[in-house]
Amino acid sequence: MTFQLYNTASRQIETFTPLAPGKVTIYHCGMTVQSSPHLGHIRKEVVFDVLRRWLEHSGYDVTVVANVTDVDDKILAKSAAQGVPWWALAYHFETELHAAYHALGCRPPTYEPRATGHIPEMIELIATLIDRGHAYPASDGSGDVYFDVKSWPRYGELSGMKVDEMAPAEDSDPRGKHDPRDFALWKGHKDTEPLTASWNTPWGRGRPGWHLECSAMAGKYLGDAFDIHGGGIDLRFPHHENELAQSAAAGRPFAHYWMHNAWVTMAGEKMSKSLGNTARVTEVTRDHDPRAVRYFLLAPHYRSTIEFSPADEQTLGSLDEAEKAVERIDGFLRRAVELVGAIDDVDPAPTAEEQAFATAMDDDLGTPMAVASLFDAIGAGNRAIASGSVADTARQLGAVRRMLDVLGLDPDGPEWADAPGSAEDKLEPVVDGLVQAMLTQRQEARARKDWATADAIRDTLSGLGLTIEDTPAGARWSLS
Repeated sequence: MTFQLYNTASRQIETFTPLAPGKVTIYHCGMTVQSSPHLGHIRKEVVFDVLRRWLEHSGYDVTVVANVTDVDDKILAKSAAQGVPWWALAYHFETELHAAYHALGCRPPTYEPRATGHIPEMIELIATLIDRGHAYPASDGSGDVYFDVKSWPRYGELSGMKVDEMAPAEDSDPRGKHDPRDFALWKGHKDTEPLTASWNTPWGRGRPGWHLECSAMAGKYLGDAFDIHGGGIDLRFPHHENELAQSAAAGRPFAHYWMHNAWVTMAGEKMSKSLGNTARVTEVTRDHDPRAVRYFLLAPHYRSTIEFSPADEQTLGSLDEAEKAVERIDGFLRRAVELVGAIDDVDPAPTAEEQAFATAMDDDLGTPMAVASLFDAIGAGNRAIASGSVADTARQLGAVRRMLDVLGLDPDGPEWADAPGSAEDKLEPVVDGLVQAMLTQRQEARARKDWATADAIRDTLSGLGLTIEDTPAGARWSLS
């Protein structure tokens, strides 16, 4: 089965055909770095990280560009309120974004351009739009430049909306516009804003409009046409609609496929900083295993909404269940490695579970069925361990590791190599060594038929809350 992807533009699942054979180019809209990243932001990063991993696993050479918006109205307002330079505030939250990537095992983009580093490309794009009759400088001398929505008959094709049915945004400033629905390509400098947040242009000093940035940066690094553009579903309109309009009006074909992930909600409301209902990545990963948080975000289908609410016990259980799922994964890996050791002659053919995993992933990145196939493989692996079959265990272990690599959940993957450990994690090798010493004493007692001593050691460990399991590879312990 070839990869199938739901295209927001056509509103249907399509067979994915890249522009260049064997290569895939992806642009997804990054964060406006004006506050700490929350689960709503980072879900997009996890979704596109899994997409990238699956395409690479399928043999494609993948290039991913994700921007950072490091100047805009909110950044300027918050920096002024806090009494810090706007660029310092933006950089602080940019570092938090990178830490959140890392905390959840997301590979960094191939390149991550900042808006402030691409002003010349934006000025060039504006000039092209003005020359083609699709943009105009405001007549009030403000230095603003607007896209003329009525000049582009295709406007609304991504969202399915019609211009005549659209209302201007509630916070839209109508001054200098031909039509209140026209959107800003460039914002003239205001005396109340720092001069450092403005650049010279043929239309006066100012700074870029939000929508303009992505068109300029996508074109710079991926060319006039590229394969996939994506982001959260809230970006479909007006952000992505405006990107498509200004790019196409400038003669650039732009994205061939549009991909949008659904929200993470809290008590039914979209997770957002403005609503105050966010779950910051730093807070959630402090209270839960980061791999479990990643699992929580990727296990549902990317186009389905995830509900996260601290006041909802059932929802809290979702993260708890994610932690149990990760424990089950790690338990299998530990037991399989104990039995298999180092084996080089594993049958490379994919297992039935791995084939089902691939079918699910090719079906619009169907992670729910893919995760189910992963646990089917773990179940088969556990049965192989119970039977003592080294070959069957090794085969399932290889399949499970390949699936975990695609999902970014392999604990031995490079993305988790330097994951910070808690004090409890650091004590685990010490505790394991002590328990293993007692288990060795128990085994020696059993060998000499000293059942009283063997039972006493077992009872002591059980009294400490440990479960002892006798396996063909020897005794194993776990927390009860």
